[in-house]
Amino acid sequence: MNRALKLVLALMLTGGLAACTTTQAPIEPETPPVEQPEPEVEQPEVEPQPEPEVTEPEKPVEPETKPEPKPEPEPEKVQKTADGKLILGQNEWVYFPGLEDSFKARIDSGATTSSVSAVDIVPFERDGNDWVKFKILHDGINSDEIALPVQRWAKIKQSNNDNAEKRAVVLAWIQVGDVKEKTEFTLTDRTHLEFPILLGRSFFKDIAIVDVSQKYVQDKFKK
Repeated sequence: MNRALKLVLALMLTGGLAACTTTQAPIEPETPPVEQPEPEVEQPEVEPQPEPEVTEPEKPVEPETKPEPKPEPEPEKVQKTADGKLILGQNEWVYFPGLEDSFKARIDSGATTSSVSAVDIVPFERDGNDWVKFKILHDGINSDEIALPVQRWAKIKQSNNDNAEKRAVVLAWIQVGDVKEKTEFTLTDRTHLEFPILLGRSFFKDIAIVDVSQKYVQDKFKK
């Protein structure tokens, strides 16, 4: 009996141990952690800002310009009197056809004979007559040598000299405005004077009048 009881006890103990080793406690499923809601942060209310107005840049105001006044046309020059005589100012252009050139001249109603600025004056004889050769020299003007017959010899007495000087007088064609005439010229050195030509009464006494308040009334001759 004791032996049999021991066997039973031994079997019982062995089964209990096996049951203890094979039976596991149930494993509870993992539960995800519950997320705690973040505390709400009160946002400050922002008032909407109005959009800035876009304005175009102002264009610079151009100053008002007044049209320039047109120059008044110069009054037409009266070059002749009612009876057809030339009107001469105190200065005029004189054209020498033989030289094909124009020179400024002073009109002198107090001088009887006209004169021209002449240098290198050399008298000579041709066919028994008196001739003279010379050059016109004055303020940049230097002509070729000119030879003309002597019309007469004039005695000129200077105010500062008691001795009279004999000067050749020649005849030459000139043109002033539309009048072309032959006139006498005394050959004299005028390089120290303003004008190379002086026109005296022997030229204009019958064909022109002088208005000393004007200058260059007659047009310069154009070739």
